[in-house]
Amino acid sequence: MSEQKKAMNRALPGLLVAGSLAGVVAVTVGVLQLAPRVEGGPSGVLAGAAEPRQAENGEQPTPIEIQNAGAFMLSPTVGPGGKDVPLTPAKLEAPPPLAAVPTVAPIPPAKKAAKKARPTRIKIPKIKVNAPIAGVTLDAKGALGVPPLTKPNLTGWYRNSPIPGGIGPSIINGHVNTRKGPAVFNRLAELSKGDPIYVYRSDGKVTRFTVSGIEQVSKSTFPTNRVYGNTTDAQLRLVTCGGVYNKSAHHYADNVIVYATLSKKKG
Repeated sequence: MSEQKKAMNRALPGLLVAGSLAGVVAVTVGVLQLAPRVEGGPSGVLAGAAEPRQAENGEQPTPIEIQNAGAFMLSPTVGPGGKDVPLTPAKLEAPPPLAAVPTVAPIPPAKKAAKKARPTRIKIPKIKVNAPIAGVTLDAKGALGVPPLTKPNLTGWYRNSPIPGGIGPSIINGHVNTRKGPAVFNRLAELSKGDPIYVYRSDGKVTRFTVSGIEQVSKSTFPTNRVYGNTTDAQLRLVTCGGVYNKSAHHYADNVIVYATLSKKKG
């Protein structure tokens, strides 16, 4: 019995070592069975890994060489973002990410500036005026320009004055006559309080003004403030020449001015 007991004592360490190894193997196998398989490759084989060459004639098996392993290695700064969010490696066959949604709205295309409306025609039934309107500006001396004498039926709208129907005094002038005969405003002095004047615009609107007054003044004492001064409503001023014609100076001594107030606007 003593010899058998001694033999058992000598074998016990080996048995303990063998049992420990068997336990490690069992645990390892269990962990591997619980681990998820890597997608994108053969079952149980890492995607992109080469098959190991089987050992022959006692040769040692060839170590597995992992290809494209770098595809699973991401920079620490790459990830979905957010506090405490772990970085997730992309699959090899995954499509490229979508473009990031811009945080600043794109600048809309510039819109073409709306074309400023302008007066196109004036009609004064009482004196049978039906004339087109062109634009005029100030000359180098600061005097208001006039339509060319070659177009006696053309009137001129001062471009820096409000459009007829807008707040303020809109200025329209015209010749009283030319060397060839009467011009567009030849009968302007015949207008009186209450007479209607119609001004048509490029935006389709028609403005109706009612004469509120008329005067003839010397050009040397032209009432600039009364004609051009700001008003709180829509006004119209018609200006032409009048009085005595000075043949040596080739101009009239006076101006005839019609004052009118907006009474209706259509369109």
